[in-house]
Parts: sequence; structure tokens; C-alpha cells
Amino acid sequence: MKKMIKISTLTVTASLLAVAAQADKWSDQFPHIKNTGDIAGECSYESMSKKDYSGQKLTINTHAVPVIGEPTALHAEQFSKLTGAEVNVIHTPAPDLYSKAMVPFQAGQAPYDIVFGFSNFIRDWKQYLQPVPAKYVNMRQMQDVTQSHIDVNSWDGEMIQFPIDGDRHYLKYRKDVIDNPEYQAKYKAETGNELRVPQTWKEYGEMATFFNGWDWDNDGELEYGSAEVMKKDDLMFAAFFSRSVAYAKNPRVPGGYFFDLESMEPLINGPGFVEALTDWVEATKYVPPGGINFGLGDEINSFGGGQTLFSFSWDDAFVAAMQDDSPIKNKVGAAPLPGSDRVWNRSSGAWENEFNQAPYIVWGWTAAVAKASKNQDVAFDYLCFFANDANHQADIAIGRFGVNPFKKSDFVPELYVERQGWDPEIAKQYAETLMEMEEGSTNRVFPLRVPGVFQFNSAIATGTSKALAGQLSPQEALDEVAALFWDPQGSLGLVGPSRIGPKLLWLQSGLVLSSPRAPKGLSDRGGIN
Repeated sequence: MKKMIKISTLTVTASLLAVAAQADKWSDQFPHIKNTGDIAGECSYESMSKKDYSGQKLTINTHAVPVIGEPTALHAEQFSKLTGAEVNVIHTPAPDLYSKAMVPFQAGQAPYDIVFGFSNFIRDWKQYLQPVPAKYVNMRQMQDVTQSHIDVNSWDGEMIQFPIDGDRHYLKYRKDVIDNPEYQAKYKAETGNELRVPQTWKEYGEMATFFNGWDWDNDGELEYGSAEVMKKDDLMFAAFFSRSVAYAKNPRVPGGYFFDLESMEPLINGPGFVEALTDWVEATKYVPPGGINFGLGDEINSFGGGQTLFSFSWDDAFVAAMQDDSPIKNKVGAAPLPGSDRVWNRSSGAWENEFNQAPYIVWGWTAAVAKASKNQDVAFDYLCFFANDANHQADIAIGRFGVNPFKKSDFVPELYVERQGWDPEIAKQYAETLMEMEEGSTNRVFPLRVPGVFQFNSAIATGTSKALAGQLSPQEALDEVAALFWDPQGSLGLVGPSRIGPKLLWLQSGLVLSSPRAPKGLSDRGGIN
């Protein structure tokens, strides 16, 4: 399977690289695509210029600038110039994206033609969204999307959201430090251990502590161990899951990661998650000053600007570090998330003392067309234009944009060497790290996709932030989260046992979680995991 994917990817990428030298009228008018020019396709600049949407208006709700908000506005301006459509873009902070769409959806109102949001909103939003028409699903550019990200944007086999981004968390590190013979000798002499790409979170913490608070790159400024997303309500729940998967996702124990699929009792306060949170509390000692309040933008700027040895989250920080204006271009490396030297087995109630690693295919940005929109054709053409090959290749080269690889053609190293001036070894390492997560691992964790997912993630952020602040112990914090998740009487928690039957899952809100026994349409690969 991997070989077939690689061959098809090489074919697509060869066609993309072939147009790189073709200066055209579109790259002259739109400098954003100067590295490629227009790339032929159903939603290319040339194709969109033949549409006449004069007198038609789109209203788009998207994230705040810059992450995803900036490319939304840029492509809206381009789309308007090409087609004559009037496009109004509204920018909304991340914590408000869910309610900004959900409240009018539930009231039967249609203030937005297009809504941008997190891909794991799909269960709550899908009844208000127009499925992607077959003509877009069958386009060449959509056939280039990886299966994982087709699945992320689909429910029960139907594409509901339009793929515009692809996300996973992985390790970013300073190659010029980890591969430095002088520092390798210094680290060995002082710790007795090898300086290498960290294989476990314990190693990560030891190395980050060693390199915290001194000028190890000789730029006249202090550097630190790690940049992490620790700010409550600014995506910290995703960072916590990245740290948890190695301890809590046992490949030999089927039946759920977030919940026990038989009883639906939450697993969030089990020993694996507690161990991860204990590590994370220690991490507050080796982040930059103010790092406990870092949101995603801060993490991007910190690692991308050369302030820290390590980072882990979305691609953005790595891409920012590899931009032409970065002081550390071609000095960084990519690797899988660290693992652990033991993993919890909830079936036996004991730790298994062996190495474990689990990729986290985190939620990503996505967009969809409102079912109540009166301009659906224009809206789908805009999203198709947003994700066309020329725009996509330009977008993934800009770290702050938040657009990350989700097409098969994105995983060929030559693309980054030829287009972005990456060192060939770094480009190969980056592409292989991402492709292994997409196609190689059998122990992956996908995001929670259940009704009320925003409430679940908010509960996790609230609890873990109390532990990071020293207000509660890791166990106390996660016990509090578990209590918010679950109440045996069904009166307080987000999920409780059914009053109808012991095997039917029930939410106090009346919404049903995915399970092996769930009715058709309620179970999908990303539901509980």
C-alpha cells in the first residue's frame, strides 16, 4: 500500500514541480503564487477567472489573524478579483468559533455561507452543513488528499467538510544542538547519557532541563528547553493528548482511548494520563519566561525564532523555523512524538515495562458550507480555490498561516528542496516523519469526535491548567475532569449510563456517543478511538 501511495505521489509531485519555472499572468497579478505560477486544475486561477459571480455575496466566519484567518482573507480577496463576487470575512477567536456558528445554526439562522472551525466539531455541526458535492469529491485535487484527511472531513462515508489543512503533532528539535559533537560530549560528561533525538518523554525532559536558561547558540540571548501550548482555552488540550498517548494508548488493549467502550467510563484519570500530566507539570520549569501562558502563536514564534531546543504541536513552528527570514533555517529537525518506556494496561491494571509510541493525528482546521446558504455554488468554488495546488503550495510555506500538509504530493522531499530551499536531509526527514504517521503506524490516536466535544475539551483544559499552576496534583486535576465527564446518576456529568439499557450509550443532553453497538451513522473511526 505504501509503495503504491509513493508512486502516485511522485507522479503528482512531478507534475507540480514541472510548472515551477512557468511564469504566467496569474503569478504576475498575484505574487502569493510566484514560486509556482498557476497550476492547471478545475479550481485554478485560470478556471476561476472564467466564472462570473458579480452581484453575489459570500459571508465567511473564520479564525482570527494570522493562523488560518490570514489565508482565508487573502484567498477571499483573490477570489473576488477573479470572479466578481463580494466576499465578507469575519475573524473570530478560537474559543468562540464553535458557538459563533452553533448558536445561529440552532436558531435556524444563516448569517454565514462558509464556516471555518476545528475538524472535530463535525458531529455537532454536520446536520447544518451541506455535504461536499460529488463534482468536487471527484476532482483531481481532491484525489490527492490522503485517506486520513478524507476520513477526518467525513462522517459515515460522506464528505461533510472541505479539506483545507492536515494536522498531526510531532517533535521539532534543533539539529545544530542535538547533532553537535561538542554538546554531545558535554551532555555525556555531565549526565552520563547520550545526547540524541529523545526517544521518550523522560529523555525529552532531561535534555530540555539541561539546555534551559543559557546561551547555547551564542547569539547573545538566553535559550530555553521547550516551547509548548500551555495556555488554557488556547488548544492546550491537544498538547496534553500528545504527551499522553505514549503512556495511555496500549496497542494490545482494544476498545477505546478516551472512554471504555463497554461502560463509557472515562479513562482520563487513569495512570497513563496521570503520568503524562506529571511530566507536563515538570515541563513548566524548562519553558521560556511566561511559557505557561503560551498559546499556539507564542509557541510558533518561540521555537520558530530560535528560542528553544524543542517543541511539539502542529507543523507551523517547524515551517516558521524553515522560512527564509528565520535565523535557524536548515538548523531544525523533525521526528515522531517521544514515546515512553512503559505503557498502562487497563485490562490487567498494571504497567507494561516496554517501549511504546503512538502518533496523534490531531484535529485540524477545516471549512464547510452552511446548508441554509443561498450561494452554495459560489461557496464551494471558493473553498476549492482556497485549496487549489498553487495556493496550497504557497500556503504551506508560511508558518503563521496554519495550513499544513494534507495531500499525498506534500510528502515528497523534492518539493521543499526545490520550492523552499530546504536542506535535502531535513526535507527527507520531515516528509518521512509525516508519512509514517499517515500510513505506517497501527497505534494512532485520532481526535475525540462526539456530541458536545467542545465541552469535553474545555473540561480537559480547565483541569490540566490547574495542575500546571500548582493548584491541584495531577491525580486530583484529572479526577476533577473525570467527574465532569461522568456521573453515574446522569445528573452532573457530560455522559452517564443509559436509563434504557446497560449497553446503549446516553448523554444527559440526549446525544449519543459512538460505540460498537451504536446505530448506523453514530459510529466512525474518529469517534472514541
